[in-house]
Amino acid sequence: MQPNRTVTETEFKQRQQSVTLEGIVEESVKVNYTDVGSGPPIVLLHGIPTWSYLYQAVIPQLEEEYRVIVPDLLGYGYSDQRDRFDRSLHVQAKMVIKLMEHLELEQVHLAAHDIGGGVGLILALEEPDRINKLVLSNTVAYDSWPIEEMLMVGHPSWKNKSLQDMKDFLSKGYNEVFAEREQLTDTFLEGITAPYLHEEGKVSLVRNAAALNTNHTTALTPKLSDIQHSVLLLWGTQDPWQPVETGEMLEKDLPNSELVRINHSAHWVPQEAPDMLAAEIKRFI
Repeated sequence: MQPNRTVTETEFKQRQQSVTLEGIVEESVKVNYTDVGSGPPIVLLHGIPTWSYLYQAVIPQLEEEYRVIVPDLLGYGYSDQRDRFDRSLHVQAKMVIKLMEHLELEQVHLAAHDIGGGVGLILALEEPDRINKLVLSNTVAYDSWPIEEMLMVGHPSWKNKSLQDMKDFLSKGYNEVFAEREQLTDTFLEGITAPYLHEEGKVSLVRNAAALNTNHTTALTPKLSDIQHSVLLLWGTQDPWQPVETGEMLEKDLPNSELVRINHSAHWVPQEAPDMLAAEIKRFI
């Protein structure tokens, strides 16, 4: 398999737009997002420790048929990184709704990865009319998270680590948990880590990790059967962090769901298997 052409961080960031939103936390916050293409709107949500750049190889495959909106979650990427607000799943869900209101979107399809999937489950339960179809990729659910590495980074002492320490930690996470090695290009690794390799970004990632709370998904567990949306579960089966068994549990608990296993991918499905991810999204929608 030949690697897809990797967009640089600079190229990706140049296409982003920025908006100041209110009503999410106590003060107004900046949200950066990509908004390209035309057609039925689909929102893509990333996880930790990434940003919307995770979808750099997926967006071009969707934008010819869909209006593709890809925000940086609060505290992530080039959205607000100030050390003065909550970054929990419920706050991120509010951000998605406020961004939809800003863009005058009543309903969207939603595709989400990692903690973005936890946000997607919250939205499906709390704002069901806002979500059409739901795609979850190697998502957090039940008590599958936070993983040990994120618990470590979330300790306040990590704000005192050097930028080199943070770079080494992030690089290790990609190098060790990437099944499709040819897709882990130097350009992608530089782009996906860039927002966290300065002082404010480093501290922001520590706060993002500190906000991870398994109670936010265990509270959803008895309600999963209430989700009536059509749900596609796309799972990289070589993922040691969010194993495919979690996807199998979700397939049983979500009444209108189907599980598609991606056997050649580990955790980073949008970069490891972008062609299959985009194709499955198109088929499902």
